[in-house]
Amino acid sequence: MITAIIILTLLGLSLGTLLGVAASCFKVEASPLETEIETMLPGSQCGQCGFPGCAPAAAALANGDADITLCPPGGHALALSLAAKLGVHADLSSMEEAIPMIARIRSELCIGCTKCFKRCPTDAILGSSRQIHAVISDACTGCKKCFEVCPTECIDMRPIPITLQNWHWPSPAVAA
Repeated sequence: MITAIIILTLLGLSLGTLLGVAASCFKVEASPLETEIETMLPGSQCGQCGFPGCAPAAAALANGDADITLCPPGGHALALSLAAKLGVHADLSSMEEAIPMIARIRSELCIGCTKCFKRCPTDAILGSSRQIHAVISDACTGCKKCFEVCPTECIDMRPIPITLQNWHWPSPAVAA
C-alpha cells in the first residue's frame, strides 16, 4: 500500500513538473493590442458579431479583418472607442442604435420544447424538456436567437427595465 502511494506521488510530481516546463517553453504570447481590445468588448460571448466569442473578434479587429461596428451589444459607444484605439475613421451610418433588450418568456404559452435554451449562447434560459422555461435577465444579452426559434412565440424581447444600477442621468438638450 505504501509503495503504491509513493509511486503515484512521484508520478504526479514528475508529470506536474513536465507540464510546468512544457507550459513555459511553448508559451504563446498574445498581442497586447488584442488583449486591450478584448477587454473593451462586452465579454458576453454572444456571437452576434459573427465570431464564436470576443477573443476571436478582438483578434480580427487587431488584424484589420473586421469592421469596428461588428459588436451590436456594444453600440455606438464601443464603435467610437474602438475607432479611437485603432486610429481608424468611424463610419456609424450603417450601424443602428438599438435599445438594449432582454428576452422574457410568457409561461402560459411555453410548452417546454427546449429549442430556446439550446440556442442561447450565454445560458440565460433555465428549464428542461416539457417544463416551463425562464430567463435570467442578468445573463441575457438580447441576441434574439431564442426569439427566432420559439415555435409557440412565447418569447418577447423587451427593453431592459430601469433600475438604480443601470440608470444614467440623461444628457441635457442642446439649446437652439
